[in-house]
Amino acid sequence: MATGKPTIDHGKLDRVVADARRASDQREQGYRERALKMYPWICGRCAREFTRANLSELTVHHRNHDHDYNPPDGSNWELLCVYCHDNEHSRYIDHVADHIGSGASTIPDPAAAATGNPFAGLKEMLKRKSSG
Repeated sequence: MATGKPTIDHGKLDRVVADARRASDQREQGYRERALKMYPWICGRCAREFTRANLSELTVHHRNHDHDYNPPDGSNWELLCVYCHDNEHSRYIDHVADHIGSGASTIPDPAAAATGNPFAGLKEMLKRKSSG
């Protein structure tokens, strides 16, 4: 007697779940996921705070504009909202155009990657604040 309910293909369901887990693991290895785990979800320029609901509007900016340079310490990354990120790239394009327009024959090297960690002492400061 047919009940009218579709039967569940458990094999197909297992494959879909396994594919989703593999895709998630691949994303975890990407620089965006690493940066989001490493830094607070706040725009580095306008200080706008983000939650899971609007996290897609927070981007990872490469300070030296080289998307292939992704050191494990995150020193070439900065979290920026989409508006500040767009502004930063517009400023860089203007800088390059000004440089080329001045008669220079090469594009200037991007600024050196930051070597400091602005959150280096944060954990200790938070411990002292909560215990005091």
